[in-house]
Amino acid sequence: MAAHLSERQKNDLHKSILDYLYTAGFSQTCDSLRQEVPDLADFVPDPTSPTSGLLVKKWTSVIRMQRKILELESRLSAAQEELGSLSINGAKRTNKDWLPTDSPKRNLTGHRDKINAVSFHPHYSVLASASVDATVKIWDWETGEQEKTLKGHTKSVTDCDFNSDGKMLATCSHDLFIKLWNVLEDYTNFATLRGHEHSISSVRFIPGNTRLASSSRDQSVRIWDVQTSHCIKVIKAHDDWIRCANPSVDGRLLLTCSDDHTARITEIESGMMKVEMRGHDNRVESAIFVPAASIPAVRELVAQPASAVSAKVDSLAVSFVMTASRDKTIKLWDSIRGLCLWTFVGHDGWVQALAFHPAGKHMLSVGDDHTMRIWDLRTGRCTKKVEAHKPFTQCLSWGPAPVIDGKSDDGERSVNVIATGGTDQV
Repeated sequence: MAAHLSERQKNDLHKSILDYLYTAGFSQTCDSLRQEVPDLADFVPDPTSPTSGLLVKKWTSVIRMQRKILELESRLSAAQEELGSLSINGAKRTNKDWLPTDSPKRNLTGHRDKINAVSFHPHYSVLASASVDATVKIWDWETGEQEKTLKGHTKSVTDCDFNSDGKMLATCSHDLFIKLWNVLEDYTNFATLRGHEHSISSVRFIPGNTRLASSSRDQSVRIWDVQTSHCIKVIKAHDDWIRCANPSVDGRLLLTCSDDHTARITEIESGMMKVEMRGHDNRVESAIFVPAASIPAVRELVAQPASAVSAKVDSLAVSFVMTASRDKTIKLWDSIRGLCLWTFVGHDGWVQALAFHPAGKHMLSVGDDHTMRIWDLRTGRCTKKVEAHKPFTQCLSWGPAPVIDGKSDDGERSVNVIATGGTDQV
């Protein structure tokens, strides 16, 4: 390296090193260097000189530049990833393995308090957000424009859910009511469901769109007939606040989680509990069935190869359950036996919500550590951390799965979009 420096540069470098050694108190090393460099035998560093401390300044400058280079490389990678999904000559390029980047495409602002839930329309670029400000807002997520504000609840709106054909939106609130909105008629509120005795935590359409499932702090899950607005079944699934109730894809089972630290699977028709999953050390905030697309990766993680016996259960997407808890962990469960198979550790705060990548290889989670984390389901490791909201990230939803429309080369149009909501009102 010294061969590439001029005599003047070498002289300046030696002086800077002597200055650093002298200032730092390494007198013996400083004297040894003077003996090695005869031209500087009489050099005495001057702390008042403008060049004093030059070596330290240069070193810290290099460190800052290295950090900037790493940041720019990260941004370049994100830009290249985003560019890969843009349209070229009218043809939409797809990337089925797309993962979220560090910076959001849109910040949807308008709520006056924290956001509790977000839900995508199954067919259009429409997003619904439910907030503590007692409203539900409807957005066009492609343009970022707010299309409508739904007012009708009098307290915090805790959840929202479009039905599978996108014609209805269900919302629930701490005001003890569930409201149904007609999407095709400009979101007219056509029904209000009454029956819960305490704050309602979640509402979900059961496959088939003729029934709803709601969970509540009154320790019950209620099943509702959409057409008549009547409660047709009350299930006492837990002995504490029930945080969510998610139906299986065939509409036979209900997965619930609660402040009693457990998650349970109940048969809707009989109301009988099929299995209990106990192992968290704090409240369980979210519980979802592992979708069929993700089951092969999960089986690889826990070394449980598929068999002829498991194939039917896997096709119904009820073989495994994932839960998120205030104990800062995510757990994977065998939903047939109720056994914990894996614990995902990484969040530094309560884990609030989960979502699965449609390609089946990754899981996303959000928590009170203001992050969204991406997990490789085949290894159980967190592969990416995205700073999502400050201070807390409350909810998460993945956009519609790829649809067959014949507009792209392979006949499939991939929609890659994720929505998160936080206490920062975004």
